[in-house]
Amino acid sequence: MKAGLTPTEALKAATSLPARRFGLIDRGRIVNGARADLLLVKDDPTSNVSDTLFIQPVWRQGVRLTTI
Repeated sequence: MKAGLTPTEALKAATSLPARRFGLIDRGRIVNGARADLLLVKDDPTSNVSDTLFIQPVWRQGVRLTTI
């Protein structure tokens, strides 16, 4: 909360809010029909945003990448 945002607010500021602002309706959310770019992180970034530093598998356009 050093920047004044909760972890959930910080995650939204990096994903769904910019997507919505720039009209990218197929991004920033996990829903049917959205672009299938996804990364998984260890633990729970909604409790501790620093958990986003521990990236696990990554998918781009629905395909799991073997290297980042």
